[in-house]
Amino acid sequence: MKTLHNRALKDLRLKSTPKRLAILDLLAQETVYVSPEDIWHKLKGEFSRIGLPTVYRNLEELAGGGVISKVIHPNRQLYYYFCPRQEHHHHFICLSCRRVEDVDFCGMDEIERQVSEEIGGRVLSHIVQVNGLCRDCAVDAAAARSGEGI
Repeated sequence: MKTLHNRALKDLRLKSTPKRLAILDLLAQETVYVSPEDIWHKLKGEFSRIGLPTVYRNLEELAGGGVISKVIHPNRQLYYYFCPRQEHHHHFICLSCRRVEDVDFCGMDEIERQVSEEIGGRVLSHIVQVNGLCRDCAVDAAAARSGEGI
């Protein structure tokens, strides 16, 4: 995995520093999205001198280069997720358990047509993130609701 991370950093013209590599390794091991604060707390044991601003700066550089995905939560906090898939796709975000699933469908052809024909504009890029509850969390929420009436 380190070779993949080193290549990604080289492609972005970023140095392969121990802290950047540690952030990428930590994100690659996670199965859920994580906050910069979570990352910072986990890395403080590994690096005696790592500040939260360093973590934020590195996350933004990596997200800007497409190496990691930024998750925009309804609570307005930013989270991050490492997605190994490089081809175009979107993500379903479970707001309860923080799991991230790939969504292969993209309706951009229809959106681009509508923007072009009805607005007269041209789409340059897009970000689609689908928020909700995964199957397990939806079942748990339904069970909790049915138990409330007792």
